[in-house]
Amino acid sequence: MLVAIIGENCVGKSTLANKINEKFHAKVYSGKDYLRLEKNPSMALEKFKTILKESVTGDHIIYLITEIEHLNFLPAGTFKIVLTAELEVIKERFKERMRGNLPLPLEKMLESKHGMYDDLECHLRLDANYDIEEVINRLGI
Repeated sequence: MLVAIIGENCVGKSTLANKINEKFHAKVYSGKDYLRLEKNPSMALEKFKTILKESVTGDHIIYLITEIEHLNFLPAGTFKIVLTAELEVIKERFKERMRGNLPLPLEKMLESKHGMYDDLECHLRLDANYDIEEVINRLGI
């Protein structure tokens, strides 16, 4: 089974993946992790797309997506979860990552990207108040 957890920076994708993975026992990829599969980036991407396609009916994989162009890697049959958070929560979490400082250009970038997945068709849309047992039940694990 292939599960894509999709969302903006700092919405909790990794946290959700870890909670799911306690029962799912999957290989977890994030962003451009696939580049480690091959030295040649194009070959790495093709290999990754094959791995993702095979996982729909095979091995369990969780793929964390922040960049919208990575949605193009997902084959038919992917279980898509969109995770959201309020803009102020995202800013605060990012500020913590940056050791208490959120530079203005970064803040503006977060603002411009906020809501970019609001209209994405998905199987499950979650905010910070999700129930992990409900998520696991929906995944059928």
